[in-house]
Amino acid sequence: MSFNWSDLLTWQSVANVLDIVVVWYFIYKLIMLVRGTKAVQLLKGIAVVILIKLVSWAFDLRTVSYIVDQVINWGVIALVVIFQPEIRRGLEHIGRGSLFARSGQKKVAQQKQLVNSLDKAIQYMSKRRIGALITIQMNTGLEDYIETGIPLDADISGELLINIFIPNTPLHDGAVIIRDNRIAVAAAYLPLSESNMIPKELGTRHRAAVGISEVTDALTIVVSEETGGVTITKNNELMRDLTRDDYLKYLNTQLVVPEEVDQKLNPVQRFIEGFRHAGTQNRGGKKK
Repeated sequence: MSFNWSDLLTWQSVANVLDIVVVWYFIYKLIMLVRGTKAVQLLKGIAVVILIKLVSWAFDLRTVSYIVDQVINWGVIALVVIFQPEIRRGLEHIGRGSLFARSGQKKVAQQKQLVNSLDKAIQYMSKRRIGALITIQMNTGLEDYIETGIPLDADISGELLINIFIPNTPLHDGAVIIRDNRIAVAAAYLPLSESNMIPKELGTRHRAAVGISEVTDALTIVVSEETGGVTITKNNELMRDLTRDDYLKYLNTQLVVPEEVDQKLNPVQRFIEGFRHAGTQNRGGKKK
């Protein structure tokens, strides 16, 4: 009996592979969405409940199984309530996605504006030895830490960042957290690292910067109050005493998407743009 590749390359086979890829993609995005939030602990609790259910089923523990069944039945409603912030944030993330975006020019401009604002603030504070702690959300959510700060939801500017960290002002203690090219909060608390690898001459700001880099992929900038030195942490990496050229190169690499990449339209975008272009031509023909 010979093997026939045509039997394997059927539409049903392709559909099954596509089905698996889509499911795994959504699972991946869900994991990335809840990382760094309270949802991680809740998911661990769900895993424990499922484990108890399996054990009770295996050993025929009927009372335990009945109780777990009730928890699972009512838990669906409870999860909607408990995960409401994450669900809302996920839907907002989908709405802000690039699937139906017409162009990436505005996004690239915002990213460049972010880097320019950070540079202006860093230069000012470094020369005057004003301590600062600025965390920029990347892929991992920072909701748990944003909740500890004072909400601002403000456009980013170098002047605003400078004013926030002026000594003896209400917001200068703690961290500024930037999310989606906006200042989400100020005076936020970040987890302090307990690593013995951090040099002892570094203070609380640096430990907080390393701490957040240990649990998330956030990019954090520290301006030393003692020396004016600029430090960046990301993915548990501590980069100290960076020159202006060094940190600008790094920030542009991490925060600015190349225009030639960001401006490429996906198939949905090309369809929409082609439809709009055809409509414009038709209206132009009628005017003639």
